[in-house]
Amino acid sequence: MKSLLILLLIGLPSVVLGQDTAPSHYKIYSTADQKMVAIKDIIDQTNKIDVLFFGEEHNDSTAHNLEFALFRGLAEKYPNRTALSMEMFQTDCQLVLNEYLNDLIREKNLLTDARAWPNYKDYRPLVELAKLQHLPVVAANAPSRYTNMVTRNGLGSLQQLSVQAKSYLAPLPIDTATGAYYDKFVKIMGGHEAMAGMQIYQSQNLWDATMAWSIAQFLKIHSGFKVLQLNGGFHSEEKLGAVAQLKKYTPKTKVLTIASYSGENLDNPDWAKFKTLADYVILTDTKLPRE
Repeated sequence: MKSLLILLLIGLPSVVLGQDTAPSHYKIYSTADQKMVAIKDIIDQTNKIDVLFFGEEHNDSTAHNLEFALFRGLAEKYPNRTALSMEMFQTDCQLVLNEYLNDLIREKNLLTDARAWPNYKDYRPLVELAKLQHLPVVAANAPSRYTNMVTRNGLGSLQQLSVQAKSYLAPLPIDTATGAYYDKFVKIMGGHEAMAGMQIYQSQNLWDATMAWSIAQFLKIHSGFKVLQLNGGFHSEEKLGAVAQLKKYTPKTKVLTIASYSGENLDNPDWAKFKTLADYVILTDTKLPRE
């Protein structure tokens, strides 16, 4: 009854944990076993997991519905011990987000004062579920004015910030070691020539590190919680980016990763491509509407 009430209040298209293991518009695969699974199967594997990273394509409505199903399932399995962490809110908006979750301000004010993304409606069901069940939501992302500052002037420029401003970021200096993540970033940017220096890579690392630090700080205070972290896929693919940064801050934290992609063969995944990207891969149908 409670789950039905949540769906009615939020108006989310139905994504039921126990329904089809072979739905027509998406498929979920375990990359270790190279076999199809359901959302419930993922949740059943979380007993010893602290953080679930869901790497999404931001305009994929199917993935957003599955995020909700996953969050709802976690909240049912771990009542009062589940939290949502979001790239979609920046750390300096945590106060506003908390005020909304505590029903002190209107949603209108949340959208403006917390600088909600243009497609906030895709994430609204998760936030509303958190509000209804009194679950924490972490505004995890670095304020964009500071990532832009690094893109223009490099990481060293952050030392000019006030103590309050630095409190919205991961501790300085940020680790920007080269290696697999750097090579991957250069490739996606179109080569060294397209990057015009290291600053843009440094801003990417600030982004990753701040999300990781936000999660680490939350877990320090909320021991035993299960955290569902939502971010763009690149931030957590191959357990690099934000995942690697989190392991630096809290080496004992147990992590599970999910990556969602559209435009792929749902029934015959290219395992040479997908097997190292995440613990679970979701493939969605491109014929469905995109946001």
